[in-house]
Amino acid sequence: MNSTPEPPLAPASDPVALPPASPSASPSTGGPLAGRLALGVLALLTLGALGLSWSTHGRVGELEAELVKRQQLSSDQAAEARIAARQAQEVARESAAKLALLEVRVAESAIQRTQLEALMQSVARSRDENVLADVEAALRVALQQGAITGSAEPLLAALKQAEERLARLSQPQLERVRRAIAADIEKTKAVAVADIATLTIRLDEAIRVVDDLPLLVRPEPRRTRGATAAAASAASAPASASAVPADWSARWRSLGQQAWAEVRGLVRVTPIEQPEAMLIAPEQVFFLRENLKLRLLNARLALLSRQFDTAQSDLRDARAALDRYFDRSARPVQSAADLMRQVMDQARLVSVPRPDATLAAIAAATAGR
Repeated sequence: MNSTPEPPLAPASDPVALPPASPSASPSTGGPLAGRLALGVLALLTLGALGLSWSTHGRVGELEAELVKRQQLSSDQAAEARIAARQAQEVARESAAKLALLEVRVAESAIQRTQLEALMQSVARSRDENVLADVEAALRVALQQGAITGSAEPLLAALKQAEERLARLSQPQLERVRRAIAADIEKTKAVAVADIATLTIRLDEAIRVVDDLPLLVRPEPRRTRGATAAAASAASAPASASAVPADWSARWRSLGQQAWAEVRGLVRVTPIEQPEAMLIAPEQVFFLRENLKLRLLNARLALLSRQFDTAQSDLRDARAALDRYFDRSARPVQSAADLMRQVMDQARLVSVPRPDATLAAIAAATAGR
């Protein structure tokens, strides 16, 4: 270690001796020492920083290795998770299919159970309950048939059949049901429901005679009085040929009457209110009859489909054509007009009555048991 140099001695010629200076007050000795200390401290700090950086670098390497290891482990776990998810989806599909199959089987079991319960109930019913159930079912079927056909005959037949069955049983507890059936029978009979079958038959008859109906433009020939007189004179000619008439004036008078009768038979006067009936051409007669047939056929189809307003409109048009172009004094035209009028009078929309009293009585009797 370097020692501090001593201060130079004062010259001998100086009579006054100076005191020795302190080491800290000398600038030549304090500067190098501080520099060396600073260099030492800096070296120590540098060494510490190097050590710290080396330690940090080691730790960073270890962290990188740990991070790579964990990333690899995460990738492996993600792959395993995807495989597990795919397997879970397959299991879920299989479970859904099995669940659907189980639901179908459960539904089938429920239906079989319901059928079995209904069978057990039907077996456990008494004879009266079976009869009431059959009567109610027959009435409901008759109501459906009446709604389809527009006729009260199915309901009336079902009510009469139910009354006969209950009369054969002769049970006092069913007397209320019998009274309700009798009341519904009277109510059904009082309703005038259109008989579609009968009305269609009448329309078919009217359609059949359209081709034979006489028109106003070509009336049927009539037997004249002159023809009758001529036939009578022809019959009496052999008897009077040998006889000589006594009165020539009477003979001439008779001949004049016969001639006048022949002249009157040549001309026939028919009053026609519609001039277009006389102006119809002969070739249009065919289309006139076919048009009348089409009107009647449309009315028939409307009756079968329960469209009574359409049927009434077609029948009115047919009646108008019949009155305008045909000879109303002829019997076939009058018969066709009567058929159309009967169909128009009966083709009315009337609802079939419901046997509410009978159904209520059956429900009360079933609940009472």
